Amino acid sequence: MSESTPQYEAVPDDALPHEHLGALEAVLMVVDEPVPAGDLASVLGLPTGQVTELLTELAAEYAGERGGRPRGFELREVAGGWRIYSAPRYADVVGRFVVDGQTARLTQASLETLAVVAYRQPISRGRIAAIRGVNVDGVVRTLLARGLVAEAGHDDDGGAVLYRTTSYFLERMGLTSLADLPPLAPYLPDLEALGDLEGDLR
Repeated sequence: MSESTPQYEAVPDDALPHEHLGALEAVLMVVDEPVPAGDLASVLGLPTGQVTELLTELAAEYAGERGGRPRGFELREVAGGWRIYSAPRYADVVGRFVVDGQTARLTQASLETLAVVAYRQPISRGRIAAIRGVNVDGVVRTLLARGLVAEAGHDDDGGAVLYRTTSYFLERMGLTSLADLPPLAPYLPDLEALGDLEGDLR
């Protein structure tokens, strides 16, 4: 661990320093699925019991049980792990936002990533990133949220998640099948170059 990385030393259970709460919140904000308290404890360098106490404190604070106002989100323990979710009372507003977002125009980065998936599917994030030359994690999450791509199993070599386009993609693009996609050459490096690149990644 580098010298610039903050160290979170274990403290007595009756002391819940703000830096630990802040660090815990920071991790919870970036997780995609419920995380066990033990995993969070390992990252923070704290006993699992203390982390569970911190999580309980945060959950109560978000729910307004500590005298503050209820937040628009809540911390829940689900399937053996913890994750932040939007509050159920705002489900209608969140639903409208998600639906409206489906009609928003895709960014150039999203279009380029979608093109790579469409022509090279099934394909992993790592291979998409290698072809585009940039990190594509956020873009792939956007395409997943909009229903344009979906998981398609795992790579036999490294176990990476593979992605493919969906029937909704075909619908939005006005295509009957993937065979209706226009020729690849004008939009991406030639097939031979892509094949060589993927061969290097295997």
